[in-house]
Amino acid sequence: MEKNELYDLTMDHMMNPRNYGKLENPDATGIGKNPENGEMVIVYLKMEGDRIAKIAFQAKACMTTVIAGSIFTETVKGTTLEEAKELTRIMLSKLDTVPPEEAACTELVAEAFFAALEHLEAKKSDPDALVPTRMITQRCDPEAMGKQLVDDIEKKDS
Repeated sequence: MEKNELYDLTMDHMMNPRNYGKLENPDATGIGKNPENGEMVIVYLKMEGDRIAKIAFQAKACMTTVIAGSIFTETVKGTTLEEAKELTRIMLSKLDTVPPEEAACTELVAEAFFAALEHLEAKKSDPDALVPTRMITQRCDPEAMGKQLVDDIEKKDS
């Protein structure tokens, strides 16, 4: 993908996040949390057999996290759980090549998804199982991320 295409895709997900909001009556819910600054993502899953029929997320986090959540949920919607787990593992394996702030945003979404999978499994034996929370390990500086996003937009527009 060319740099301009990637920029356009990112901007589109920023301006029009997909699958954002609460999913009513989910089969499972999971929370990813940044213990350093309190940012968090909630992922909701609605299943049809072993397929993710619907997925939604909410974020109390920076815009980069919202973009990551939008792209991630679009990617795994309609896949089987095994396919979604593999896609998530691949995504996480690529985080070594991005700045830590961006890695933290993506990890936040992934950990919320893994927590939702834990919740799905726990509800098999206990329908009232508590929603799990998973913590991220990457460091994040939301202020720096916001400044970088503004700088990137200004460069593109000039």
